[in-house]
Amino acid sequence: MKITRLTLWDVPLTSHVAYHMAGGKTCDTVASVVLRVDTDAGVEGWGEVCPIPHYLPAYAEGVRPALEYLAPVVIGADPVGAEALMSRADVWLQGHPYAKSALDIALWDITGKVAGLPLHALLGGRQMADMPLYHSITCIAPEEMARIAKEAQRQGITQFQVKLGADGDWRADVARLRMVREAVGEGPLVYGDWNCGATRLDATRVGKAVAGMDVMLEQPCATLEECAAVRAATGLPMKIDENGHDTASLLKAYELGCMDAVALKLSKFGGLSPTRRARDLCLHLGAKMCVEDTWGSDVTTSALLHLAAATPERMLLNTCDLSGYVGPRLDPKAPARRAGRIAPPEGPGLGVAPDSDILGQPMAVID
Repeated sequence: MKITRLTLWDVPLTSHVAYHMAGGKTCDTVASVVLRVDTDAGVEGWGEVCPIPHYLPAYAEGVRPALEYLAPVVIGADPVGAEALMSRADVWLQGHPYAKSALDIALWDITGKVAGLPLHALLGGRQMADMPLYHSITCIAPEEMARIAKEAQRQGITQFQVKLGADGDWRADVARLRMVREAVGEGPLVYGDWNCGATRLDATRVGKAVAGMDVMLEQPCATLEECAAVRAATGLPMKIDENGHDTASLLKAYELGCMDAVALKLSKFGGLSPTRRARDLCLHLGAKMCVEDTWGSDVTTSALLHLAAATPERMLLNTCDLSGYVGPRLDPKAPARRAGRIAPPEGPGLGVAPDSDILGQPMAVID
């Protein structure tokens, strides 16, 4: 079996509600790149990557030229066994993990279809029937965030990510955490996320103000050293996100003592292959994981759900139904949240396929 063609679509994904984060980061309408890898055996694989603005060193417009540059390595290659081809791609083009992520996912999709197995069977075996979701709450007025949390709780959600820092007012962030914590009551997990947008001083002031409450902090500052200092000053557990992007950064966060939990996002690491290796390292280190991606619709959501389902239940903090936050749905039959949980798709490979009418005309064909 040989790869014959790469086809790419630029798909605008619009958030159901404008999504505000610290540092001026906003998700309203964001470009997602959908990839189809065709083979001479008629088996196709799907991938997707959706870098959100100002979030990581990645942008949607970089995916096409990166894949065009990789064409001499990819076209004519055997797609089965993603890691073999991706290792050659890494030699040909260093870096650009976000662009490689879509390709890696598509290769896994083909491998699963050839094996006749869902991807979770190839990623370690299914560990649970469905997985807990968190609900991410846009950074707006504290009272409205508490209302959103309560509504999500009525739908079965028990984990709440409270976005902080969009208005640069640390006292408002204290109110956000307090009001959401009080709204959902004792037991559910509540954590405040600055997405690197806080100073060490402001994050420490917020953390000390809520130190008597059951909350966790997520990636307050731009460096692991600053995050570790905030954790030491506040005594609150911490989740690392942006600074956890490869095995070296995970090891550093662990050594600094600030990685109680970590977000493993496919496009940060470069797809399912390196994220699976990161998952296994976290199992060894004892860090609980959120298995997810930066943004996207049904293809990337399905990929991360397979990896989450193959992760031991006691070490999976939560996962994410990215496609539930945006429209359009690329595959209307893809998984959706039910009672605060979600299951991976059935069928071989990813188990999803975008609707051609929704995709429209491709932006590029590489052969």
